[in-house]
Amino acid sequence: MAAHAVAPAVAELIPSLIAGVASSRASVCFRSAKALALMAEESPELLYPRFDFFLRQLDNPNSILRWNAMRSLASLAPADRAGKLEAALDKYLSPIPGPQMIGAATLMHGAAAIVLAKPHLAGRLARSILAVRHARYEREECHNVAIGHAILALGQFYHLIDDQPAVLRFVHAQRANPRPATAAKARAFLAKHGSAERPPRVKG
Repeated sequence: MAAHAVAPAVAELIPSLIAGVASSRASVCFRSAKALALMAEESPELLYPRFDFFLRQLDNPNSILRWNAMRSLASLAPADRAGKLEAALDKYLSPIPGPQMIGAATLMHGAAAIVLAKPHLAGRLARSILAVRHARYEREECHNVAIGHAILALGQFYHLIDDQPAVLRFVHAQRANPRPATAAKARAFLAKHGSAERPPRVKG
């Protein structure tokens, strides 16, 4: 099949998948949401006209549908020449303080994808991710897991962040995180991006 014929074929599926998200059958609902998230990643231009649909899904009471909407919105960033993501960032980032860790982790990785398409947002999204320090989740272990996701997300666009010392101080402190996997992520980050011996000093 010719490459130019693929997009129209995919586009024809979109209305039925949008309808499927509202299905009372959980299997149909979740498969439709996942398919839309994958399509947004592969063909953001095709899904961008449905931006407002995905934005509304952030208020869906079902957490799985919210998570897929977060993924979809991040994937639409390359097609977002109208600046809709910028206008919706406060809403998009609102799960970081808690109480649900998976939602926070999902959007932190989504934020990294957004920055790679919109580098001018690097500082704003880095500051939002760093707010994980004061987040409150269901359990303390969830907080430590979320910090690990924050480190991974920040590592994806560290080269675009102006206030790199703030990021290094945050990551440096996590070398002693009680969750071994998170402490390992901190050490790996510092080995790549900064000194593992001492954090940068605060100026002033």
